[in-house]
Amino acid sequence: MSIDLQFLTKEVCQIAKEVGVFIKNERTNFSLSSIEIKGKNDFVSYVDKTAEQKIIKSLSGLLPESGFIAEEGSSSKRGSIYNWIIDPLDGTTNFIHNIPCFAISIALMRNDKIVLGVVNEINFEECFYAYENSKAFLNGNEISVSNTSSLSDSLLATGFPYYDYNRMNEYIELFKYFMQHTHGLRRLGSAATDLAYVACGRFEGFYEYSLQPWDVAAGAFIVQCAGGKVTDFNGRENYIFGKEIVAGNTACFDEFLNAVKKHFI
Repeated sequence: MSIDLQFLTKEVCQIAKEVGVFIKNERTNFSLSSIEIKGKNDFVSYVDKTAEQKIIKSLSGLLPESGFIAEEGSSSKRGSIYNWIIDPLDGTTNFIHNIPCFAISIALMRNDKIVLGVVNEINFEECFYAYENSKAFLNGNEISVSNTSSLSDSLLATGFPYYDYNRMNEYIELFKYFMQHTHGLRRLGSAATDLAYVACGRFEGFYEYSLQPWDVAAGAFIVQCAGGKVTDFNGRENYIFGKEIVAGNTACFDEFLNAVKKHFI
């Protein structure tokens, strides 16, 4: 079956925006008593769950034969060809503390290849998106990664380990290296947003480990469509399910990746 990815992307953006309004409205009266603990520093609330249910219901109407890989497990359906990879609220910790950086991330996988990605950063109403063989866009305007060619002139993003501390020493040493050899590092608390910001040139690169497919699938695809590169820490392509990612512009990517390799491999 052939599907119109451009049309589908437009519809997914609309779904992400509508659910984003729901999430933003719920933040107004959100109570810490609504939080459930899934694991160490791993939180969920009725907002995450309801948002995911809304997204799945809408996507099921768009592509009935599709399945889902979703963070909160609202559907166990798997499609034979198409599967959506969904994070209904990337940056839940920010959300529950009323810190304005959280996003909806939706990707469509055909067999084992991502063909559509949408990241809607809710607070600033910035919807990043791309589809197979397209450019990358932000609210209808084409975006691209930066052309900064030196790590020393780069601003990087990362995420702090919040439950898997087995590689903490390597992480801290790499953090120190980047502090001394770049313009600095930022930790926004939403991997999907970090990747979207790489795609539009705000960051030169992003790296993190202990991530899940729904954290990175859409954002990594948008980075690639914006002219950037994405790998795992080994420089290979196992970044969606491999729980580690390096994403950046092409001009300084090799220098960036080599620094990661030096400390982690």
